[in-house]
Amino acid sequence: MRILVTGAAGYVGYAVGLRLLAAGHRVSGLVRHAGRDVPPGVRPVIGDLLDPAGLRAVMDEPYDAVCHLAALTRVRESFADPLRFFTANVQGTVNLLEALPRETTRIVYGSTAAVYGTPDRQPIPETQVPDPSSPYGASKLAAEQVVRFHARIGAAGATVLRTFNVAGSVAGRPDPDRTRLIPAALAVAAGHAPHLEINGDGSAVREYLHVDDLAAAHVRALETTEPGRDRVYNIGTGAGASVLEVITAVEDVTGRAVPAVRRPPRPEPPLLVCDARAARRDLGWRPARSALREIIADGWAALPSAGG
Repeated sequence: MRILVTGAAGYVGYAVGLRLLAAGHRVSGLVRHAGRDVPPGVRPVIGDLLDPAGLRAVMDEPYDAVCHLAALTRVRESFADPLRFFTANVQGTVNLLEALPRETTRIVYGSTAAVYGTPDRQPIPETQVPDPSSPYGASKLAAEQVVRFHARIGAAGATVLRTFNVAGSVAGRPDPDRTRLIPAALAVAAGHAPHLEINGDGSAVREYLHVDDLAAAHVRALETTEPGRDRVYNIGTGAGASVLEVITAVEDVTGRAVPAVRRPPRPEPPLLVCDARAARRDLGWRPARSALREIIADGWAALPSAGG
């Protein structure tokens, strides 16, 4: 298939591009600026999702499918500037759908478990009613609805993938977001930060998914999406680890100490894990690289001077 990946130079987008190429697809990557690093073999397309006229001008190929990954993603930042997040994540999605060639019959949208908010039911199934507790989660849920209603008029088939915590590395590219636990802990182990700040006693449990496993899920979703249908899947392992367990695993893998400073606890659920049985059943997907220590080892190997 001829596939367009938005956000192709990003942490997840780069991994998805590599997986699509390996599966034999012809891949173009939408990036905002020339010179952005996309996987070798991916054709760069320069365009901005918030520039509708310019976006339509660069849609010069009849794509069969689009994998939409471009978004603003930091939860805490979304509270400070919610309008920016809704503009980028919702209006950007509308502009993309309006600009796509009519030949585009498959859409995969990379969403997030943040759409669920803080449900009591664990593990979280796709039938859980969304109740986002952040502007980020609300903007991603709104964009999901845009994509799904677009599919329901027969314009295309759509698959939404709701991901929990992504980590690890492919092609030597570490997760650049040190607001996330594993990159932050690895940065301390590498000497790039003096200590790790944790909220409360470190007992909160979350699950972690290797970025390559997430990329593989996007490939399976693209290949199984059917025109005229819309679907939603959780993508995750269903197995959780506490903050303290992650810190211990980082110390074990790296052989370095990760000193932690405890801050006052914040209101947050003690456990967030997903039920991903539907993705295994319908997509034929299951995680292959998401053991916690493998995720950490890959992220560590990608850090500059990590082994020094």
